[in-house]
Amino acid sequence: MRKNIIWISLFSFAMTTIAESSIASVNTGIFPLLAKNRKKAEPKDSVASDYKKLTGRDSVALKGIANIIKKNGSFYLEFPTRLLGREFLVTNRLQKVPLELNEAGVNKGINYENQVVTFEWQREGKKLCIRQQRLTPEVPVTDALASSVADNYINPLIASLKIEAVAPDSSTVVVKIDELFNGKQTGLNDVFNNINLGTSANADLSRILDIKAFESNITATSELTTIVREGMSKVNVTVVVSSSLSLLPETPMRGRKESRKVGYFTTHRLSYSDRQQELETRRYITRWRLEPSDEAAYLRGELTSPKKPITFYIDPATPKQLRPYIRKGILDWNTAFEQAGFKDAVRVEEYTDSMAAEGDDLKYSLFTYAASDKSNAMGPSVIDPRTGEIIEADIIWWHNVVSLLREWIVVQTGAVNPAVRNPELPDSLMGDAARFVACHEVGHSLGLKHNMIASWAYPTDSLRSPEFMSRVGGTASSIMDYARFNYVAQPEDHVPYVSPHIGPYDRFAIEWGYRWYPDEETEKRQLRALLDSHTEKIYKYGEEQSPREAVDPRSLSEDLGDNAMKSAGYGIENLKRIVPEIVEWTTTGEEGQTYKNAAKLYAGAVFQWGLYPYHVMANVGGIYLESTEVGDGQKTYTFVEKEKQKEAVQFLLDQYITYPAWLFDTSVSDYTYILKETPLGTLEQSPNAMYKNTLNYLLWDLLDNKRMVRMFENEFQNGEKAFTPVEMVDMLHKHIFKPTMAGKKLDVMTRNLQKSFVDALITAAAEEEGVKINKRLHAPLPALNTTALPCNAHGCSSAMNGDNRNARLIDMYSTQINRVSDAISVKRGELMSILQLLKNKRNISDPATRFHYEDMILRIQTALGLTK
Repeated sequence: MRKNIIWISLFSFAMTTIAESSIASVNTGIFPLLAKNRKKAEPKDSVASDYKKLTGRDSVALKGIANIIKKNGSFYLEFPTRLLGREFLVTNRLQKVPLELNEAGVNKGINYENQVVTFEWQREGKKLCIRQQRLTPEVPVTDALASSVADNYINPLIASLKIEAVAPDSSTVVVKIDELFNGKQTGLNDVFNNINLGTSANADLSRILDIKAFESNITATSELTTIVREGMSKVNVTVVVSSSLSLLPETPMRGRKESRKVGYFTTHRLSYSDRQQELETRRYITRWRLEPSDEAAYLRGELTSPKKPITFYIDPATPKQLRPYIRKGILDWNTAFEQAGFKDAVRVEEYTDSMAAEGDDLKYSLFTYAASDKSNAMGPSVIDPRTGEIIEADIIWWHNVVSLLREWIVVQTGAVNPAVRNPELPDSLMGDAARFVACHEVGHSLGLKHNMIASWAYPTDSLRSPEFMSRVGGTASSIMDYARFNYVAQPEDHVPYVSPHIGPYDRFAIEWGYRWYPDEETEKRQLRALLDSHTEKIYKYGEEQSPREAVDPRSLSEDLGDNAMKSAGYGIENLKRIVPEIVEWTTTGEEGQTYKNAAKLYAGAVFQWGLYPYHVMANVGGIYLESTEVGDGQKTYTFVEKEKQKEAVQFLLDQYITYPAWLFDTSVSDYTYILKETPLGTLEQSPNAMYKNTLNYLLWDLLDNKRMVRMFENEFQNGEKAFTPVEMVDMLHKHIFKPTMAGKKLDVMTRNLQKSFVDALITAAAEEEGVKINKRLHAPLPALNTTALPCNAHGCSSAMNGDNRNARLIDMYSTQINRVSDAISVKRGELMSILQLLKNKRNISDPATRFHYEDMILRIQTALGLTK
């Protein structure tokens, strides 16, 4: 599930961060000479005389950090001159959305654009200007380089407002702000571009609903409408948005520098100095400003309440039966904060009527419940980009995530838990699942990234131990992993039902990120000691990876245990127990009932099965990646052992490349196919089509050039100790073409397997840099959708704040390398071997097999540019 500054990509249903480009700040303390150049403004008499007119009896004034004046249907901002040059954080959030956006997962509560701005009084033009403050590099003011930094990092003006009046004592200036928020200007709020509609607000159909003033911010609520055209048709899209300007602290929180051994989101800025020999990038973790209310007691080791707790408010639209569990999931983090020395650091409060009136106030961190068919949840937050301080956070929960939770519970635990073998699950199970998702999302709202190596910390065999599972109380050492329910435990193990909970890594990470220190030197020393004392597997952090491109097989999503082959094997055994019971578990015998629920559970079982091969495949060409430091005794790169890679390939041959009749030749398909929701409607996928889809992707990904290049790198470094591409392809060839070599008639599935293998070889071996002609045996297929992953539109990277860095990029592959790579040579060599075999066997008497061979001979010859 991430954080802070979020772009919503409407039609791709994906979310990407814009933090580095749109959130920016300048610390005027770095450039005091610029601050000295500010002169106290003197009002003009003609402007000052208008002040009483604007603030007279027929106006309404709202007091706050800056006053809001309502007069004759317009809104005015009375801006204090003492705040000129101070940084304000602009935050934009969707409050109401239409059907079209709802269906795309763009819902209430989503924060789509943030930036830092300052206000400037241009006296000669009688204007109040707004300047965007990008995150300017740090530089000592006494360095010669400081002037160059100032000259090369100027910030743009984004709005200019005519000054309508000045207070008699020059303490405030008054400007009309209607056009800032009614859609005519986009300097502070460009909603329709930011949600990727690429349109502008229609002025005649847009308006300001209200502007409020609060103690630390002002918030405008607007109803904006745009017209989206496609061909001859058009659609009016109306949204209600809130735009807040919040005063950032004049004294920023002390930033805490990142460690790659602990997974926090970060914000970063460049640091220049005259004496440096290398430009420095300083990365600060995102975290709340937690300070002890009694510093002396805290330093004595006593649990101490923070001056300002982290408080969440639960949306009253949240179903009542879920609220206690969501509340518990939020408060579960207090156990971690106790390890950091804080008592009751996280709180949950009731959403009161007065809050509803002030719900736009940025001081409220909300748990927003969205009525949507999207199966997801996420935990974004708003940060001060100068230091990473979290100003406010929101958890967004899409309603249909409950259907995904139900699917996980049944598919992953149905073989061992009789309580889930019914059309409806007990509220206690669904509630506990809601607790763990809420807890995970709060983790993101606290600054934590996913930790995908946490499930590897618990041995596969231990997941079958009742004593171990009762003791650890979860399936991974961190709730920030995508480790759901225990699919490893077998019925004979009698392992208790457990769901994900906060683990030892989470408590360590919170202590590392939030323990308070009186000064920077003490902080640096103690944090180093904390890292040095937490080196066991349970405290390890592993970066998130794309399942199809994973390099480190330990750091994966949706996996359990430390041995992918054993864990997947146990998972398959449990699926074999579940699939025959699908119809019975999902039907009641009620008259008129359909098999729709059976189809959904069948799809869930197939998708769960589709996760396992990618856990296994990551071992092939895999590298164990460590975040090493000088003197820690670790290697940064260690290739996966040869025998483990061979075991992984053999597992794929036995369990996936060999047709799994138990899953696809089942009585369930007599009553329903696998249902998949698409933008065009419900797609009914036949078992054969589903298997062919999965098989094609598995072979393409197994033979991917990037994987094979890593294998050749291993061979280069380790010689005979490496598992080579030639050995892998030989294993595949002997298995896939065994019936052909024996002269046997081929059935439908074997013919399909051979076509898929040849197609995978052609796809990579006949790339542009290899040969000019590329003839696939199959048309491109839609991406393999194994399952929907909450807080994921490719992992929580979609909702990250600040510094959006994902898994490490291991560069062993490029266009030039691919042109001369042995990977293409191996694939072409295998195609030539297959071609020769097929020519020798083309005269087989069975027509279907003969036609299959002739077709593949023609395809291979065409792909390789051969005439005969």
